[in-house]
Amino acid sequence: MIRKGRVACSAIIVALVVGSSGLAEGASALPMLENPMSVDYLERHLSPVHPRLVYTPAIVAELKAKRLDDPVIGNMYSAIRLNADRILTEPLLERTVIGRRLLATSREMLYRVNMLGVVYLVERDATILARMNEELIAVCNFSDWLPSHFLGVAEMSLAVSLALDWTDGDLPETTVRLAKKALLDKGLDADGKGQARIVARKNNWNQVCNGGMIAAAIALADDEPEFAAKTLQRALEEIPKALGQYAPDGVYPEGSTYWSYGTSFSLITIAMLESAFGSDFGISSAPGFMESATFRALCTAPSGMYFNFADCADSRRINGDVPLAWFAVKTGNKTFYEKERFLQPVDAMDKLSRLDGAGMAWLSQYREAEGQTLPAVWMGEGDNPIVIFSGGESDPKRYYFGGKGGMAKSNHGNMDAGSFVFELNGVRWVMDTGNQAYHDLEKTGFNLWSRKQDSQRWTLLTKNNLGHSTLTINDEPFLVNGFAPLVDFKKGEHPEAAFDLSAVYGANVTRVIRRFIKEDPASLAIKDQIEVSEATRKITWQLITTAEVGVIAGGAVLRQDGKSLLLENRSHPQTDIRVVSLDPPPMKLDRQIDGLKRIEINIPVTAAVDGKIDFMVKLSEGEK
Repeated sequence: MIRKGRVACSAIIVALVVGSSGLAEGASALPMLENPMSVDYLERHLSPVHPRLVYTPAIVAELKAKRLDDPVIGNMYSAIRLNADRILTEPLLERTVIGRRLLATSREMLYRVNMLGVVYLVERDATILARMNEELIAVCNFSDWLPSHFLGVAEMSLAVSLALDWTDGDLPETTVRLAKKALLDKGLDADGKGQARIVARKNNWNQVCNGGMIAAAIALADDEPEFAAKTLQRALEEIPKALGQYAPDGVYPEGSTYWSYGTSFSLITIAMLESAFGSDFGISSAPGFMESATFRALCTAPSGMYFNFADCADSRRINGDVPLAWFAVKTGNKTFYEKERFLQPVDAMDKLSRLDGAGMAWLSQYREAEGQTLPAVWMGEGDNPIVIFSGGESDPKRYYFGGKGGMAKSNHGNMDAGSFVFELNGVRWVMDTGNQAYHDLEKTGFNLWSRKQDSQRWTLLTKNNLGHSTLTINDEPFLVNGFAPLVDFKKGEHPEAAFDLSAVYGANVTRVIRRFIKEDPASLAIKDQIEVSEATRKITWQLITTAEVGVIAGGAVLRQDGKSLLLENRSHPQTDIRVVSLDPPPMKLDRQIDGLKRIEINIPVTAAVDGKIDFMVKLSEGEK
């Protein structure tokens, strides 16, 4: 059975706070960080030496030594050097606003500082220093960093702060003055309110924006101690609202790629606080934070595709996961240290991520450790509860299932409670329609970000329940405030999990429990227990796939990549199956996915016995 009311506490104080949704199911205990910050504390504890943002002189010395005798560090440094050399051939950045964002420019600056800055820390190359000087002058002379979309301000502030710190004493004084003034006027005080945006939201904005402001505060601390101390104090007050999203088991409710975004900024924040003050003030001890590495690792299926719920990318990059490696350093679990990916030829790697330079600080601290096998069956509760079944690392069938509950109104959420992805033999048979490019939608005037019940967001196939493998009642969208909790979970040879979907349907049904069961190493059973109400008129079972579908008696055969999967309607084999093409998709603005289709089974309401329907579909290897 699932565990209830379990919250660990280590080096933190815990206060019970009900989330803004007001839903008890999604509420969790928020950690309150140690927060001794004041001008006196800052002046007594701030490291007087540079670098003191992520890197320290000792870490730089270790990086220099390890790049010569550690294959991973040597290879990753070569990749950084290659990226830095490419930057030298690029034009300087301009203030290019795309839609409502300067974010792409800010991110490119953060990338450039990470590549150039680490090379300068190691080599003290005059050409690199000159380019960093030019980059700083360019962005600090922008009219502003577009505070109306503060993520861009935060990432630019982090970039400028790192550039100042990692070149301490070597840039022209005029550049230093310009950069510090920009950090104050365009960063910390960008909205004219003092201390700027210490973001109190509970999503990735909190992690990114507060991380950027912490960097700026430390960079300006010697000149503006009162301003810096107040900024740091307020940031430490608000960061727990984002950390609470990891509780209790490590599920990041915005999905795997947003885990990478939000968590990487939390890691940079931890690294900056540790390098500057010798403490992370309890951030890494927040309930579920360390466990989130398991979530991240398990969200990559054998095919390389993600369990891509929420606004998540379809597949992972080929490069090693630098944020995940931080957890290997801290836990000693080498499962999180992707050595083979870090050792691939540097010219075969993708462009490095914009925080990979900073990440070399912890990669250089890794010590070879024992590996721990990832669990083959795993669950996580919280605002977006999920379950994952796999066959383990040596499974010849490459079995992978991910199912979820949750609530559409959650940040980056979709009407996808009860949905699932399923792989067998390396083929993604049941898929999530994934994410869409935000600006492509926004530039048409589409209101993507309102999550009210009648918002345009829910007209998109990627966002509404018709684009997910779940149950739809009366052809109506889910209720955005309806929360679907995980209500049962069993491990063992035949693991199973159940979600209560009732709240997403309102009065259209009395109760719906969706249960997933791994009956054998090559099958998945989906059992739906439905209690109809007077309002129940139509029940539609849905499966989203890109496979070719052939309807047969009592089910269908899916074929893809030379393999096949049998879909059997075990409970009501006489019920008709319909295949609806979603290529092209219903709307012009919908995401185009080649071969996308929805398999529909309309469950007759008349099948109810004493108001109840037990419906079961089984997916298994092969065909009849």
